[in-house]
Amino acid sequence: MRLAFMGTPVFAAVALQALIDAGHEIAAVYAQPARPAGRGQKPQPSPVENLARQHGLPVFTPISLKAPEEQAAFAALNLDAAVVAAYGLILPRAVLEAPKRGCFNIHGSLLPRWRGAAPIQRAILAGDAATGITIMQMEAGLDTGPMLLKGVLPITAETTGGSLHDALADLGARLMVQYLADPAAYPPEVQPEDGVTYAAKIDKAELKLDWSLPAGQLDRVIRTFAPKPGAWAEINGERVKVLAAVPAPGSGVPGTALDDAVTIATGEGALRLTHLQRPGKGPVAAADLLRGWPVPAGTLLH
Repeated sequence: MRLAFMGTPVFAAVALQALIDAGHEIAAVYAQPARPAGRGQKPQPSPVENLARQHGLPVFTPISLKAPEEQAAFAALNLDAAVVAAYGLILPRAVLEAPKRGCFNIHGSLLPRWRGAAPIQRAILAGDAATGITIMQMEAGLDTGPMLLKGVLPITAETTGGSLHDALADLGARLMVQYLADPAAYPPEVQPEDGVTYAAKIDKAELKLDWSLPAGQLDRVIRTFAPKPGAWAEINGERVKVLAAVPAPGSGVPGTALDDAVTIATGEGALRLTHLQRPGKGPVAAADLLRGWPVPAGTLLH
């Protein structure tokens, strides 16, 4: 098919590569504009833009698609369809309706659960037993369009935000290629009214560990934000990322170290922190960190 691809981060780049490998004609790639990043704050192109340029594909990075000239340029591509994955811009109706078959979205949840911006993180935080990918036909509403194809992945006690992101990116790419190979085999299914939830954007305040919460809930917070951006606590006056932990026996004042091995009391039970990262340093096993940077029993984490 003659396609436009619209996406920005690594999650989307995996799908773009799969579409290229499947032999589709990629007439245009749309991505968010380059953003300042790194110590020098130089504008850095997105993973999708970098991949597109490696393949010599035409790249467009508009700030918005609301302008009539942007919409006219998109319509002039004469597309069979557009594939959208974590693009980050709202598609106006004129864009949604321009391709012959419309626009298809790779959404990182089992719709109608977790419509919105952060479905991967919200599924882990909520303690869901499974999540997945929904390939959907886009319409004007927020992730409300007809569902075309789904794939399911389990969420286990070892699942992290990073591991789930990568698994869903691979699954989404495979399902999108599968759908485009034979669209007639997957008739649209209207999303049910029951079971709708919204995956609100992650607020930075959610990264700070609240030791008054139960150990099981804190474990989900830690896994959700590992390896990046990383949940954190103030330890010995430093903002330390907590990248992994395991449930442990014990109780006490929430936030208090119960031993010299960073077993921390929570609102219900305790957690032993197993992988930590101090500011400006790399991630390390807690046992290695503690050799030169002790956190004695009785220390209060904030």
